[in-house]
Amino acid sequence: MAATTNFVAAQAANRRNTLVLLVVLTALAALFGYLVGWVLEGQVTDTVALVSYTGLVAAAAMAGASVVWSGISLAFGSRMVLAMADAKPIEKADAPQLFNIVEEMSIAAGVPMPKVMVMETDALNAFATGTSTSNAAIVVTRGLLSTLNREELQGVVGHEMGHIANLDTRYMTVVGVTVGLIALVASMILRAMQWGSYSSSSSRSDRKGGSGGAAILIIVLLVVAVLAPLAAKAVQMAVSRQREYLADATSVQFTRNPDGLISALQKLEAAAGKPFPGVSDATQHLFIVNPVRQMTAKTSALMATHPDIESRIARLRNLGA
Repeated sequence: MAATTNFVAAQAANRRNTLVLLVVLTALAALFGYLVGWVLEGQVTDTVALVSYTGLVAAAAMAGASVVWSGISLAFGSRMVLAMADAKPIEKADAPQLFNIVEEMSIAAGVPMPKVMVMETDALNAFATGTSTSNAAIVVTRGLLSTLNREELQGVVGHEMGHIANLDTRYMTVVGVTVGLIALVASMILRAMQWGSYSSSSSRSDRKGGSGGAAILIIVLLVVAVLAPLAAKAVQMAVSRQREYLADATSVQFTRNPDGLISALQKLEAAAGKPFPGVSDATQHLFIVNPVRQMTAKTSALMATHPDIESRIARLRNLGA
């Protein structure tokens, strides 16, 4: 007999896991900043101090920058995403069945009715955005509206309402901003090394008879500059995949009908992997299925924004209210 899933416990566990991952990312950003400051201090003094005060300042700056950028993104991120997707608001008369389903799901979720918007493309997809339940929006493509039946559309809308109710969009915004910050600093460090900024400093150290400790730190920094963005990206993808599983489970909680979402995912899988206007690498993780590349069981964890459809369907068939 297949085991069932306790929705409340699953949601609580995923919330805790996401919080831990966000803390890990912020700590990674601070650690990266400390190492940068440590190397800079070593370049100036030709010594390797056990505790670098410059590193501590740089670590605080990176952590602070992460918080500030996250705040900016939370304030303006949703509007930016909707503008990038070229999503247009519609009235109830334009799609009465869709509005009816969104109203049902908002009642089931106990959240305010989100905005309903459409992307004018034949692709089959949907996403939700919003930094709180009071300013959320659900966006579906025209192709989705014309292809799915009511039961399937309800499953998709329930999935997106799950993202809103679970505040997934807020979490993913913060994670994405932190990952971007780490990648930006790493890129700046690598470019500086490429231009020879550090090699010239090392030459000066050699002429002064330095111990070579600073040069060792440079090598360490180079390795971290390459690996830190990859590690941060892997964490981001892990968060995204767990959020998709949770939203699938929440959809079943709202609709009490896993078959609708299962059937919808099968249709979306058949039509997946064809990029369309309004999507990019920056927004691919927001959609119910990745619109840029098709996820399979063999997709690298570093590249997988979503679990593969087969795994999602297997979990849905194993769910119980």
